[in-house]
Amino acid sequence: MGWKKREREERGYHHGNLREALIQAARELIAEKGPAGFTFADAARSAGVSAAAPYRHFRDRDALLADVAREGFQRFEAMLATGWANGRPDALTAFQNVGKAYLAFARSEPAYYAAMFEAGLPPDLNAELRAAGDRAFAVLRTAAEAVVAQLPAGQRPPALMMALHAWAMAHGIASLFGRGDAGRRSLPMTAEELLESQMLIYLQGLGFTGNR
Repeated sequence: MGWKKREREERGYHHGNLREALIQAARELIAEKGPAGFTFADAARSAGVSAAAPYRHFRDRDALLADVAREGFQRFEAMLATGWANGRPDALTAFQNVGKAYLAFARSEPAYYAAMFEAGLPPDLNAELRAAGDRAFAVLRTAAEAVVAQLPAGQRPPALMMALHAWAMAHGIASLFGRGDAGRRSLPMTAEELLESQMLIYLQGLGFTGNR
């Protein structure tokens, strides 16, 4: 190990930022090669530390990916919550804005998105990852509950089912068309327009009208 590399490593330990440097390195490698395209040693090399250094913070490569995914879910939750805006200006509009926020996250944070949904990590790999994912989904479920409450009592679908349907729609469009990387497909409308039309048909099927 050269003295400059050793100095970077020691500086990372001293300032306590080795963990963050490894997460950043993993994000850059995911963006370049995909979540399966690099090794634990590659992440260490990209962060400017020895191959043994990451073991101070992570058990293995999956543990590093899980931390990237956990951080991604935290940002994802924040974007979904901004889209929901506590149901403003009205529940239906805010519900659709949550879907748009989903697409915006996939486009603006493709490395996080890949770590969260394409790395093949078990959701129960660690408690922090599971909790972060649950909190993000809770925003969508809260929005669904507010929308469902506007229907007559005998016509309300389960809010969880509606949340899962909305998730499937947004996730499918984001994965096929809304990614901010070379994997996105071209289509004669924007991903947002596609989601809006799909959501409109879905909500009309549930009994919502433009006047509701």
